[in-house]
Amino acid sequence: MRKPELAAAIAEQADLSKEKASEVITAITDQIAKALSEGDSVSLIGFGTFEVRDRKERQGKNPQTGEPITIKAAKVPAFKAGKALKEAVQ
Repeated sequence: MRKPELAAAIAEQADLSKEKASEVITAITDQIAKALSEGDSVSLIGFGTFEVRDRKERQGKNPQTGEPITIKAAKVPAFKAGKALKEAVQ
């Protein structure tokens, strides 16, 4: 499902216009990104938690040459599914 399809489904369920539903989705994703960039996590009870994790420096391989390379440490966004979401998927 892509954003326009999600907006249409939300618009129908919440009795909103598709444009307003799309604005809501954009506002939610913008706020999650802002919180993560500030080092905060975002928990949606029953759905899951968005957080920033530290990835350590590690060794990799250049796929073209096979030459070993060092991949720098980085902060990466991560999502941990909540109990209700896990149960809904099973």
